[in-house]
Amino acid sequence: MSEHSEEANPPLADTRLVALHQWLREELALPVVDVNPASADASFRRYFRVSCADGCSRIVMDAPPDKEEVRPFVAISALLVGLGLHVPRVLAQDERQGFLLLTDLGSQQYLGMLADASARLYGDALRALVRLQSCPAAEMRGLPPYDETLLREELALFSDWYLQRLLGASLEGEQRQVWEESGTLLVSSALEQPRVLVHRDYHSRNLMVTEPNPGILDFQDAVVGPVSYDVVSLLRDCYIAWPREQVEGWLRDYHRLACDAGVLRDVPFRQLLRWFDLMGVQRHLKAVGIFARLRIRDGKPGYLRDIPRTLGYVQEVCSRYRELAGLGRLLAALPPLP
Repeated sequence: MSEHSEEANPPLADTRLVALHQWLREELALPVVDVNPASADASFRRYFRVSCADGCSRIVMDAPPDKEEVRPFVAISALLVGLGLHVPRVLAQDERQGFLLLTDLGSQQYLGMLADASARLYGDALRALVRLQSCPAAEMRGLPPYDETLLREELALFSDWYLQRLLGASLEGEQRQVWEESGTLLVSSALEQPRVLVHRDYHSRNLMVTEPNPGILDFQDAVVGPVSYDVVSLLRDCYIAWPREQVEGWLRDYHRLACDAGVLRDVPFRQLLRWFDLMGVQRHLKAVGIFARLRIRDGKPGYLRDIPRTLGYVQEVCSRYRELAGLGRLLAALPPLP
């Protein structure tokens, strides 16, 4: 979360911010006092907190139409509100310019509060996740599938952006075979799971401490896919790590909640744990690739500090599964971060 002051009148060089101010003041007639940056984002979207003379606070999203769409956010916000989840509601929209005015869920991320209140916060997050996953199939029509094509494209982010472009490494011969066989295993495990509504970034930077708790952000890339994906995002977070015993305890809590809700039917905990572990490997390899791309393509180096933790998850899982031992050796042999 990045909070700092912005003058009420934007710098003229930022033409989108000028247009955003005009939209707020002239088209929406809001009594704007100031507009401050509200959060950092790994995409091209920007978020600003709008303070008004009547004391109200709102969030405005700036999504350049040539790079981002606002329609998925609008549609999925309505879907999640209908499920009884606490998400930003759309108050006004200008699809042509790429602006949304949203309700404000505050500035307290889970990440800054977990050390002192992890049990309560994770309990709330797991209950909200099961509610999200209980979305009826009819309500998910039109959402993209988390299919084999997408899963393999995500794995390619690791080999293309992290291995080749950041490390300058390449996979040849036996290493290439190990990579391809590991990818097939991970994709097969994901595809055999029950399919539910998947947030795709359900972690401590996108969950807000609110009332009711949690507030859920950054859901516009939702898909229909593997049941273990979001619980991996939450419990094996790229931004904070917990002991495996504690993670498995929370996963058991999730298993009970999901079974009671009918999200999981006749799925023993051991099976869920395997899905969870292998799904985590796929997700974390993808995340490392994205972190590298953010550094190389987008000039955002801050995410590199999260790569050792994220790859540590992968190595730990590889050490537990014989069929992933080769992948573990491959990763251990890679050159260090430059």
